[in-house]
Order: sequence, then structure tokens, then C-alpha cells
Amino acid sequence: MPQWYLSYGGQPIGPLDLNEAIDRAKTNPNGHAWREGFPEWVPITQVAELRPKTAGSVPPPPSPSKVADEIDFQIFGSEMQFVEIELDPGESAVSEAGAMMYKDSAIEMRTVFGDGSTSGGTGFMGKLLGAGKRLLTGESLFMTVFTHTGTGKGRVAFGAPYPGNILPVTLANIGGCLICQKDSFLCAAKGVSIGIYFQRKILTGLFGGEGFIMQKLEGDGMVFMHAGGTVVERLLKPGEILHADTGCVVAFEPSVQFDIRQAGGIKSMLFGGEGLYFATLQGPGKVWLQSLPFSRLAGRMLAAAPQRGGRREEGSILGGLGNLFDGDNKF
Repeated sequence: MPQWYLSYGGQPIGPLDLNEAIDRAKTNPNGHAWREGFPEWVPITQVAELRPKTAGSVPPPPSPSKVADEIDFQIFGSEMQFVEIELDPGESAVSEAGAMMYKDSAIEMRTVFGDGSTSGGTGFMGKLLGAGKRLLTGESLFMTVFTHTGTGKGRVAFGAPYPGNILPVTLANIGGCLICQKDSFLCAAKGVSIGIYFQRKILTGLFGGEGFIMQKLEGDGMVFMHAGGTVVERLLKPGEILHADTGCVVAFEPSVQFDIRQAGGIKSMLFGGEGLYFATLQGPGKVWLQSLPFSRLAGRMLAAAPQRGGRREEGSILGGLGNLFDGDNKF
């Protein structure tokens, strides 16, 4: 490797290796350079080997190829929403079993073993692994894939299972991963992987409202989740902490730390009506919260059932005593 010499104001500096010469030339390019093979001293600015590398000289890294299908959609309704997905020929969407509302005749429907993605492998063991993940989250071993086999545009719609809102999220915009409730997933573009997320802390798993296992959605496509009541999205700053009811947490980014803490003293825990623990979410990252968890809705319905002492009518000033005088009791 040739040795370099630099000169500033008639004072030579050297010998230098190429890296040392580049560093000095970058600091002060107003001089001359010489190395073996040069007939004479040359201005540093004219020596290509000593010019600083510009950002344009390094090509940008290749963008990752998309895995999930690109789909268009439209959400209809207010309290009981459904999402209509528009597919181009060859595109597909996946959903939980029984979520379909309607579809065009050109949309072919087939049931697959696992989550319908290609990330788990195409062999039997890959499909078995994907199905096993879904079984751990309490979901069915199978999912339904809807593929547009015709020409033009094809549409398929999926309905919400109970009153609430459908939440569309593009995974590519949030780093390719989202942690959510086990039963919040509704449908997605084919190529999205639906896996499992284990709670690392025992108390969080026992009292965190969602157990040890939650769903992990990975990929770069569009996913649709369903949440009860009204949905609010919060962007937490680094270190910012948000307290929430454990059942109201719909989803959060992996950068958010999810934990639980005791809900005040003994009196608050027993008579506050908010349970023994509430969730703590620490940023940075996005979190999605729901105003009406399904467990709360189901609990109110169960408490109001006649078999549990509830009333069939509303507004009676007699309360539970009114059951003694209505016409439905049989002695």
C-alpha cells in the first residue's frame, strides 16, 4: 500500500497511510498531496482518493419486499360496524371462522390449517406450528382465506361480534408488530402472521386481564381488530405512564411496557369496584383502549338475567320485590 505525504504551507507531513491521509484531508483540504506514482505535488481537492465520501456515493439499502397483500377497505356503521375489503384478482384476506358477513361470487372461500400466513413454513410442521399458536390463544385451529379468483374488483365483508368499533392498523407503519387481546383480531390481509405473546411476569399474567398469553400480529399488511364501545388511541412519550382498567387494554406496540399494580388500599380494592389491580402502560409507543370490554358487558347481562335475580323490565320502584308480583312467576 503506497504511503502518502501532505503539505501545508511548504511543511510536509508523512508518511501516512490512506486512512490517515483521508482524515487530515477532510480536516483541511487546502494543501497538496503526493504519493509514489505522482510526478509532482497535487492539490488535495484534485485527488479522488482523498475526497470525503458523500451521502450520494453510497446507494440506499434495498427496501424489503412486501409479504402481505395490499388491500383497500371501507368501514360501515357506528355501533355495530362491519368492514368491507376490496380485493384485486389474486389478492386474499384471512379472518376468524364465522366472521364473514357477505362476499361476491368471484371470491373463493377455503379453510386453512393455522393462520394462513407463509411465515411458519409451507410444510406440515410449519402449518402445525401455526395452528398450535392459535390453539394456545384460545382460537380455532383453522382460519378462512378469501381469494379473488375473477376479474375486476371483488368485495368481502366481515362483521363485528358485539357492539363496538373496528380498528384498522397498518403493521408496516408501526414497526411490523402489534400485541393485542386474544379475541380482538377480526381479519387481515393474507401474509400477516398471527402468533402468541407470553407475559413475562407471573402477576401480570394472573391479574392482567388477558392471562399469560396474548396475540402477536406480525407482518407489513393491514389488520383489523374489534374493540367494545369507543376506542381511544394514545401515544405515550418515553417514560410516560398510563393507568387503565386491565380489560380496557385492546392493543399496544412492543415498545410499550405492560405491567399491573395494586389498586390502592384494602378499602379501594374491596369496595372501589375497579378490581384488585389495574394496568400500567409505560411508553414510548402507541396504546389502544376500549370503553366497553366484553367481559364487563357480559357481566352486566348476566347480572340482569331473571335466573340470577335480575328484572325483565326497567324502571320498577320496587326493585327485586317486583318479581313477586309479575305474571311470569310460577308457584
